[in-house]
Amino acid sequence: MAQSSTETDWVSRFADEVITESERRAPGKPVVVASGLSPSGPIHLGNLREVMTPHLVADEIRRRGHEVRHLISWDDYDRYRKVPNGVEGIDESWAEHIGKPLTSVPAPAGSPHPNWAEHFKAAMVEALAELGVPYEPISQTEQYTSGVYREQILHAMRHRADIDAILDQYRTKKAPKKQSQKPVDEAELEAAEGSGAAAEDDGSGGGAGYFPYKPYCGRCEKDFTTVTSYDDDTTELGYTCSACGFAETVKLSEFNRGKLVWKVDWPMRWAYEGVIFEPSGVDHSSPGSSFQVGGQIVRIFDGVQPIGPMYAFVGISGMAKMSSSKGGVPTAADALKIMEPQLLRWLYARRKPNQSFKIAFDQEIQRLYDEWDKLEAKVADGTVLPADAAAHSRAARTAAGELPRTPRPLPYRTLASVVDITAGHDEQTLRILTDLDPENPVTSLDEVRPRLDRAENWITTQVPADQRTVVREEPDTELLASLDEEGRTSLRLLLEGLDTHWSLDGLTTLVYGVPKVMAGLTPEAKPTPELKVAQRAFFALLYKLLVSRETGPRLPTLLLAVGADRVRKLLGS
Repeated sequence: MAQSSTETDWVSRFADEVITESERRAPGKPVVVASGLSPSGPIHLGNLREVMTPHLVADEIRRRGHEVRHLISWDDYDRYRKVPNGVEGIDESWAEHIGKPLTSVPAPAGSPHPNWAEHFKAAMVEALAELGVPYEPISQTEQYTSGVYREQILHAMRHRADIDAILDQYRTKKAPKKQSQKPVDEAELEAAEGSGAAAEDDGSGGGAGYFPYKPYCGRCEKDFTTVTSYDDDTTELGYTCSACGFAETVKLSEFNRGKLVWKVDWPMRWAYEGVIFEPSGVDHSSPGSSFQVGGQIVRIFDGVQPIGPMYAFVGISGMAKMSSSKGGVPTAADALKIMEPQLLRWLYARRKPNQSFKIAFDQEIQRLYDEWDKLEAKVADGTVLPADAAAHSRAARTAAGELPRTPRPLPYRTLASVVDITAGHDEQTLRILTDLDPENPVTSLDEVRPRLDRAENWITTQVPADQRTVVREEPDTELLASLDEEGRTSLRLLLEGLDTHWSLDGLTTLVYGVPKVMAGLTPEAKPTPELKVAQRAFFALLYKLLVSRETGPRLPTLLLAVGADRVRKLLGS
């Protein structure tokens, strides 16, 4: 359905700009937006911003009835730079492949995929499908090795002096000051490196002059090559390889085993594809970097630089406890194991590209889910602010329709507490969820999936064993015997109220009410500072008696999970 731009969010503003620019540059043609991903290792949540930023803009343009192409260039013809830390199935023997194209490096041991690039692409392809992101994939290996860019390569070689002059403006300058924005946390240091392509040289340093093209060696397949000669008329190119000593002369008009250096390759693609919108990370956007230099080099290919916002770092909270990405930054696939696609989309939609944010793998995920559920309630009752409504809409649906959702989205923290206590036992889980609201009981776990499964994955993969909830088998007789009259009375009041308060709301009233009654107040009395101290002491006593710790899941949920009979036994009834 077409719609005009009335919303105040960043996506709408970019969509306005991109549509106007597309109609000026390429009237009557589809709007082209682009992303680039290097499958040099796990594709992390910082890289996902490279895709989500143009996706959200493209989706808004589609909602307005325009045709859009979202290109994702897989930079799989980049050189293999280093052996990444902590990837299962590889060891230092993979260092022998450094310098080869990513598609020529074997996949990690045990992988079903034919090479390194395809192995790391696969998880991202699956995640993008789950996130509702449609795109046109472009393999740079296929583009280069099939000769698609032949004319562009020959053109770049003919204009190598012009390209060299542009690049030379920056080579003599001092290195730009580091971005004032630091990575959000230690986990993002790896993300700050950007793609493998960003670290490549610009083609300078060869003894025979400047060449913007780098062959892969005909013997060892590596790019430790130096162009020694080139003839514009015959396109004969000579090169030597410092890795294995091989040398040969080839005809560039027929040769398909090499690529343009990164700072020339990127602007060439902008011109070739007619890209109108492509964001770039901070590593590409500093003065003298790929994006700025590319804005001048693209003119050599008769192109125009895309509209390109710089996007900020995406941080991770709870990274230290992660078990799924040892030594690496977590991926979209890791995030989608513990959160629904809507929540992950929302985190990217609600912040402008230049604002950093964190994705929670720790307890903070419960608060994020509470915030999302409150937003859903405001959308439902019409009290939501326009920008928040826009972010919600972009998270919950695309131009193609609603994303699959949990039919009955119970609070994530409640579901996490229940699966923590039941250790994922389905019958026990259903019993507890049925008791949450006896007047409107959950009748099947399918009603609360997939959110239930995400909460269970979070408990089992992200919560350390020493923080898991283990309900006592037998009463703590020593603690019960040591209680004074006040302690025993508070437990008696709780036990007497169990039957009449056996629901989530009822037990909430009961556990907060007992200290009020003990203080001579009504259960409805407003809390005072003194009362809050008494409530905390009462809650700590219950936790010690039930789970041998002073904290745990919310008490009403814990009581429901333990069951009335077992609660009576553990509290000394």
